[in-house]
Amino acid sequence: MITVDAQPFAFSFPPEKVALIVIDMQRDFIEPGGFGETLGNDVSRLEAIVPTVGALIDLFRAKGWPVIHTRENHAPDLSDCPPAKRLRGNPKLRIGDDGAMGRILIRGEAGAEIVDALLPIEGEYVVDKPGKGAFYATDLPAILEDLGVTHLMFAGVTTEVCVQTTMREANDRGFNNLLIEDATESYFAAFKQATLEMIRAQGAIVGWTAPLSALQAAVSGAES
Repeated sequence: MITVDAQPFAFSFPPEKVALIVIDMQRDFIEPGGFGETLGNDVSRLEAIVPTVGALIDLFRAKGWPVIHTRENHAPDLSDCPPAKRLRGNPKLRIGDDGAMGRILIRGEAGAEIVDALLPIEGEYVVDKPGKGAFYATDLPAILEDLGVTHLMFAGVTTEVCVQTTMREANDRGFNNLLIEDATESYFAAFKQATLEMIRAQGAIVGWTAPLSALQAAVSGAES
């Protein structure tokens, strides 16, 4: 077991049964001109975590531990996008509309792809999801079953929406979850902080949280 200095208490995981899930590090959410910015958000907050997410992925790659990337996107005919999702609010652009990087959040369009700095490599998994959570209407459950993992680590965006939703789904399915605090972000600082506190409340009711440095120290200590 490897033990990480985490909140609300130490998180221990068997290295042969851990996987990393990197949530929705996509151009439309992170890059200027993308869907996130058209909604009035400051995408620089999300851009800032790309190096940390990259370092986390590199750690898993170096150890030979599984890495799973997710992308929120939809079929070109929007058959998997409920009207209640597409038509909500009054944005400048909606899912499926033509944006600066192709049709917004449509599978195969440039904006729906993962940012260049974090592109998956051969052997890593990519899960396309039509919802906020990565377990809904995807092959993620089958992937995790095949891998035989019991412990999951999380990174990505946004903390309070797709990351938290997926962690709650994982928690309900019996996985032990660790969110890497500086490898996740929200367009709203208060939302991120509140989510971190909710996840680790009441004795890690959804999961644990820790900075990347704590995970790196734990892994280094186990190696020595």
